[in-house]
Amino acid sequence: MKRLSDLVLALVATIFLAIPILCVALAVRLTSRGAILYWSDRVGRDNVVFKMPKFRSMRIDTPAVATHLLQNPNQYLTPIGSFLRKSSLDELPQLWSILKGDMSFVGPRPALFNQHDLISLRTKQGVHVLVPGLTGWAQVNGRDELPIPQKVELDAEYLVRRSLRFDLKIMWMTALKVLARDGVSH
Repeated sequence: MKRLSDLVLALVATIFLAIPILCVALAVRLTSRGAILYWSDRVGRDNVVFKMPKFRSMRIDTPAVATHLLQNPNQYLTPIGSFLRKSSLDELPQLWSILKGDMSFVGPRPALFNQHDLISLRTKQGVHVLVPGLTGWAQVNGRDELPIPQKVELDAEYLVRRSLRFDLKIMWMTALKVLARDGVSH
C-alpha cells in the first residue's frame, strides 16, 4: 500500500512541479559549471547502495563527505547553492528515486555510503530494513543539527510507529519546517 501511494504521489508531484524543476535546472546550469544533477551514492534498504540525485548546490571540487564534516561548507556552495538548500529545492530530483523504488516519501534519510557510524547504528537497531525517505521522523525533529545516535533513536522510533497516519503527520511537519527554513544547513 505504501509503495502504491508513493508512486501516485510522486507522479502527481512530478507533473505539478515540472515547471519549477525545469526552472531550477536552468538556474543551476546558468550559475555554475558542471552537471545540473549530483548523483550521490547512498545507502538504501538492507544497506544496498543506490544513486540518489539532487540538484547540484556545491561546486564540482567539493569532497564527497557529509556537509557537516567539511571545515567550511559555505566555501563550496554555488552562487544559488545556499538558496537551493534552504528552500529544499535541491531535493526535488529525488522524486525520481521514489518513482524508481529506491526511496519513499517518508523513512530515514538515506546515509552517505561512507557514513559507517550511522549505517552501523541503524543496522544494530533494525532500521536498515526500511526504505529511506525524502523526509523522516529525525528530519522533523532536528534535521542536520542532530547527533548521529539521536538520529538513529528517532529512526528506530519511526520503525515502531510507522503508519499512514504517522507518515502524514511527518509530511505535514516537513512542509512547515521547509516553509520556515528550520534546521537547514547552509
